[in-house]
Amino acid sequence: HVQLVESGGDSVQPGGSLRLSCVPSGNTNRDYCLGWFRQAPGKERERLTTIRIGLTPGGSHMTYADSVKGRFAISHDSAKNTLYLQMNNLKPEDTAMYYCGYRSGTYCFRDFTSTGQGTQVTVS
Repeated sequence: HVQLVESGGDSVQPGGSLRLSCVPSGNTNRDYCLGWFRQAPGKERERLTTIRIGLTPGGSHMTYADSVKGRFAISHDSAKNTLYLQMNNLKPEDTAMYYCGYRSGTYCFRDFTSTGQGTQVTVS
């Protein structure tokens, strides 16, 4: 079982930036996927970005939802075992609870099996 702890959420003004962090712990596979999701009140959880870990240092095969492409960037620091989400040019519609997720293997387009408790981002 993999546990994930997110941090870095805050309240910012439109146009501002934030960097979220996520630290996974437990028995991760050699090859696995990490991702960021968000859920706003009254809305379904949205998959934002995924990264495949294990093939290439720093991760590979990053994917982005159209809603965040060009503004958000996912990255992974293997030395620190930390996943990041750099969010730039934040908009009020980015307000949500942000979660990181994990799934073993390389099919990052499939459902993630573990998520953290989330960190709140408010843009206003």
